[in-house]
Amino acid sequence: MKKKYGVTLLASIWVFIFLIPLLGALYTALRTDNAISSGPFVWEFDSSFSHFKNAMGAAGYDFANFFKNSIIISIGTVFLTIFISFPASYAIVRLGFGGPWLLRLALALRITPAIFFVIPFYKLFTAYNLIDSPIALILADSFINMTLALLVFSGAINELPLEIEEAAAVDGASIWLTLRNIVLPLLGPGMAAVGVLTFLFSWSDYLFAVVLTSSEATPVTVGAANFVTSYGVRWGDISAAVCLSVLPPLVFATAAQKYLVKGLSSGAVKG
Repeated sequence: MKKKYGVTLLASIWVFIFLIPLLGALYTALRTDNAISSGPFVWEFDSSFSHFKNAMGAAGYDFANFFKNSIIISIGTVFLTIFISFPASYAIVRLGFGGPWLLRLALALRITPAIFFVIPFYKLFTAYNLIDSPIALILADSFINMTLALLVFSGAINELPLEIEEAAAVDGASIWLTLRNIVLPLLGPGMAAVGVLTFLFSWSDYLFAVVLTSSEATPVTVGAANFVTSYGVRWGDISAAVCLSVLPPLVFATAAQKYLVKGLSSGAVKG
């Protein structure tokens, strides 16, 4: 029993350490400008929540539009990644398409630094007039996240009983029917894991966003830099923007936590 409490205490301390940056941002966002400039230990709070109001547009920032762009880009990336990687994984595992080398290639691409792809993406999207559009970021983020999705889906499909698919084939089911009506429902946890991880990675992307956007498709990761003005850094406003920007991924990850753990353990760890 004492060992259990000790592990819980250590885990709580570890979680608190990871939350220090977010707690610091929330603390700064709730303080007045005078308190922020006076030092970290001046306990003077802003009862009007002016920093949050400024972040949402009261001070002329277009943060609400940045927020909308991030949602569009992240959700679009999730759907495109799953739409392509799910049937591709089935083709690799069950139909022998590409062989094991294709998964090794996906793993190699996964560990390749993202900056390696920035210039090719920029030249490609410039040629097709996609710079500063959500489509460019959706395609770029999907390319990066598809490697992880292939690995998770392949591991999950490998664990499915082959006899179920063989029975469906005996009954006359086509590959697409088997994929849609049998394999897809059984991969719910893996699908949730891929969806959550893809959403988190695309939401937090900064490198592609700063290169491939300028104004119209700017997400929150790049838009937060607008709070750095020629007159100084608006620490209260930028902290409020950070707190607001972490809410969607935090809510999304918390809601799908059970499926995320199950999907990763069955697909990525055991595979």
